[in-house]
Amino acid sequence: MGEKAAAAAAKKPKAGTWKHALQTHKWLYIMIAPGVIWMLVFCFLPMFGLLMAFEDFSPYNGDSMLGAILHSPIVGFDVFKKFLTGPDFLTILGNTLKISITSLIFYFPAPIILALILNELKNVMFKRVTQTMVYIPHFISWVIVATLTAQLFNTTDGFVYHILKTVFGENAPDIMSNPNLFVPMIIGQSMWKETGYGTIIFLAALSGVDVQLYEAAAVDGANRWQKLWHITLPAIRATIVIMLILKVGQLLNTGYEQIFLMQNSMNRAVSDVFDTYIYTKGVANGNYSLATAAGLFKSVVSMIMVLGANRLAKVFGESGFY
Repeated sequence: MGEKAAAAAAKKPKAGTWKHALQTHKWLYIMIAPGVIWMLVFCFLPMFGLLMAFEDFSPYNGDSMLGAILHSPIVGFDVFKKFLTGPDFLTILGNTLKISITSLIFYFPAPIILALILNELKNVMFKRVTQTMVYIPHFISWVIVATLTAQLFNTTDGFVYHILKTVFGENAPDIMSNPNLFVPMIIGQSMWKETGYGTIIFLAALSGVDVQLYEAAAVDGANRWQKLWHITLPAIRATIVIMLILKVGQLLNTGYEQIFLMQNSMNRAVSDVFDTYIYTKGVANGNYSLATAAGLFKSVVSMIMVLGANRLAKVFGESGFY
């Protein structure tokens, strides 16, 4: 028996090795296996298509998409030069930054403010009902949101438009077709749809604040605003910084579906962004190389902005994202 036990012990993998970790936590690895497989199939394998950004790609160069990618001639960075020097680049860059920066200024603080308000509610039942109500818009698709917007603001029978008309008369703003109101409309839709759902992370951070800090501040005579400024906000500052870093990385990602649904011939000059440009060039016009180059450019710039924002956060003494 002693020899068998010694042989079994010798066969066991050494602690600290991947074999030992796999044997010790095998059920955890089995549980994450579907997610890993999904990520490999739908996130990493399609990255092979990025080769189209460096090719004069044509789907007729092979008997399949893979064959076309492998047999299309390599042109280096010519497609990127065409994209960066094209007549549309500065327009879509300006429109994208205008929407993203406006969203960063007005939309990013909205979930924080709402979370702070909900955290101050003392009636538990009312607080839960309110949280549920503000979460609901997140689960409404952008198609429904665009339809509701059209029904409320169209100049024919829009309910809100007719209210505005009674107030402003003939000078009532046409929100659906006025280019100057496109960005406020997009930001307003995003705030209505996502602000409530965005409070989840901040409410979770607020739940971890030590209640004894508030009690000690009350003994010292601090009012609600002083507690908010000196206890609550510092306690969730790390969460705010991490979410801000992620938001900065999405400055070039305005979202395709919402913009495309609200786009029309009257506001196209201010609504063409990277996402709609990629769809137009790639799907509608069949210029896959240019669309892939634009998408890769957007991804690389976003990664650089995340790294830069994370580095800047560390310079100012924050923990950063990593």
